[in-house]
Amino acid sequence: MIAVGAGRRLHLVRAGPRDAAGPAVLLEAGSFGFSADWAAVQAVLATEGLRSMAYDRAGLGFSEPGPAPRDGLAIVGDLEVLLAEAGEAGPFILCAHSMGGLHVHLYAARNRARVAGLVLVDAATPASMDSRRVSAAIDQFGHATRLAAWGAQAGFFGPFAATSLGDKIGLEGAASVEKRWAFAQGDHNRWSAEEVGEWPRAARQALEAGDLDPAWPVAVVLAGPPDERAWLKALLAAPARRARNGLVEHVATADHASLLGVRHAQAVARAVRWAGAAAVERRRRP
Repeated sequence: MIAVGAGRRLHLVRAGPRDAAGPAVLLEAGSFGFSADWAAVQAVLATEGLRSMAYDRAGLGFSEPGPAPRDGLAIVGDLEVLLAEAGEAGPFILCAHSMGGLHVHLYAARNRARVAGLVLVDAATPASMDSRRVSAAIDQFGHATRLAAWGAQAGFFGPFAATSLGDKIGLEGAASVEKRWAFAQGDHNRWSAEEVGEWPRAARQALEAGDLDPAWPVAVVLAGPPDERAWLKALLAAPARRARNGLVEHVATADHASLLGVRHAQAVARAVRWAGAAAVERRRRP
């Protein structure tokens, strides 16, 4: 638990050797996600000698709430303070899942000297909100999340925590226990819904902060076969296509949640290794 000012603390999970060579990996969860979502990926990275950090955004998981609105500026501001207080200066491989893509874009644009590369795991991009289909889906998702938050606070989710609904990722051990706890936890769901409600504003904030540096290596990992919702995959793969050194990998047997689970964690770790190696090679060039 790291103090971030105003009497608040955020929960940070570090894994892997502190003296690891190469950039550290900073993991940003998607909507309704928190540090437990990354447990399988962190375990794989640690066995390969890579150091990683996952955290719970304000009000999610074990972190204490922060002031509203919970938009991109609030979330990235918290992250910047968290890293400073934890003594983590980077440079980082920024690895994001789902809605977390908006936050790493904003963080990268505001902290360019601390970025070595990016890994986007079925991750939202700020520009994708220009698509009518995407913006309509996010609007519907926002309505659904507010209903979910009400249901969790009313105690309706508890009986389902032990089912497949409680852990769609496919985690093991303590991480699965934490994920199922958060699934039914009222405050976690309330603050998660607050974040989703700010999705359009977070996307605008990320766009206004500026483009990603085309010199940064960018790996995009997508769930499902390439021809499944190809129009959406093209939007999500755009950051890798625009980068001078980009990689796009499709994990045909995964879905949006299970990409982070035990079954597919190696695919995410592979993209992280690629981005780390590309970042080191870039630094070596004259």
